[in-house]
Amino acid sequence: MKSYQIVLFSFVISTSYAQIPNTLTPADKVYGLSKFWQEVNYNFVYINRVDRVKWDSAYRQLITTVQKTENNYQYYRELQKFCAMLHDGHTDVNFPLSIDTSIMLTMFGPYRLFIENIDGKAIIVRTNFSKKDEIPIGSEIIEVNGLPTKEYIRKEVMPYISSSTDYILDDLSIYFLLKGLNGQSFKVKIKKPNDDIINLNLTHAKTKLIDTYPPFDKNWNLLDFKWYPNQIAYLALNTFNDPKIDTLFINQLPELYKAKGLIIDLRNNGGGSTDIGANILKYLTKDSLLYGSKQSSRLHIPAYKAWGEFRQPSDTVKNVENKKEFLSFHDNLFYNFDYSPDTFKLKVRKIVVPTAILIGHNTASAAEDFLIYADNQKHMIKIGDRTYGSTGQPFLFDLPGGGTGRVCTKKDTYPDGREFVGYGIKPDIEVKKTLSDFIQNKDPELDKALEYLSTKLK
Repeated sequence: MKSYQIVLFSFVISTSYAQIPNTLTPADKVYGLSKFWQEVNYNFVYINRVDRVKWDSAYRQLITTVQKTENNYQYYRELQKFCAMLHDGHTDVNFPLSIDTSIMLTMFGPYRLFIENIDGKAIIVRTNFSKKDEIPIGSEIIEVNGLPTKEYIRKEVMPYISSSTDYILDDLSIYFLLKGLNGQSFKVKIKKPNDDIINLNLTHAKTKLIDTYPPFDKNWNLLDFKWYPNQIAYLALNTFNDPKIDTLFINQLPELYKAKGLIIDLRNNGGGSTDIGANILKYLTKDSLLYGSKQSSRLHIPAYKAWGEFRQPSDTVKNVENKKEFLSFHDNLFYNFDYSPDTFKLKVRKIVVPTAILIGHNTASAAEDFLIYADNQKHMIKIGDRTYGSTGQPFLFDLPGGGTGRVCTKKDTYPDGREFVGYGIKPDIEVKKTLSDFIQNKDPELDKALEYLSTKLK
């Protein structure tokens, strides 16, 4: 079982904290910091990649810092900044429910702004309908609080985000660019597509008129199905977090049997359960075996660690126990889970036709596991951009004041040992959506898939 969660980060610039509770004692704050530090040291599967001197030094400094935080919000931001040092998308710190995050991201009273990373720029991709002419879609935020956007992000945004890959860190930094508390203000400079410049003072407050332009699709589904020319079927699997999607897929089989080509869209699939995706893939292959990821976790035997302090690399030659002790002391002793492919038999007809799988930065966790299973399928090709680059099994625990922490405990690789966590899964055909594509409402990944399959079906 894999899970995926985008953490709602918050960024401080300058604001009144009167509305934020300060219920945690200095002892509570040190305990929560120490709890997170402890769980990382004991359970984080990638601890061998962490600079332990820097990590422990940061912990010692924070013992004083967290006690001086003015409220629970500031305290949890310090924990998030500490967590970001680990550079892992399945390891994070979440705010307590007592801190209202309902309007932190897009609402600024009369304005609503949705921002995405397009061509490395902070592009406004959606506004409230009443502001669509004042702030056209495709406008770029070029300054925040007097700083160029990239500099502002580097100083005020990136340090609080935990991500396994640099490009997802870039995406999240822009997505959360103007995130903040109710009453928090930002001075922004915006360049319109025609190069006109406007300056706005934006203050977080609830937006009463929430109709957006372009409008959101109100009919979001677990699974979407449609036909394209040449009997090419399009199937969007939008999550593996709800087992109902397997039933929806099976109900669609009579139509899918008519397909001569197939597009599977995973671009908005943030994960869920690996088993759910595997249950669907079984219908899309001639094989009776599916080869998923190899998995490992840290193996902690205290005596090994104690003995390992006195072991040298030369002691490990042809001595298995000495090697385990040496590896344990250096946080490199792992338990490799038994590996075998998934075996299955289906009595129903399969759909094995030329297949294009659309992937991108939002293809994450269990959706990436789906791609591992599909890696050796010769009739399948991946089109789009790199995936999220993070999966695993988080250990969840409570923190003082109602917040929670997660620490990734399991490492996944391809069956042959290739790593994709921290790198993402590469497409076979790379297609990146440009600003021009976005403004013109084009879908270059889908267009490339249709072109590819049409050629294959000739």
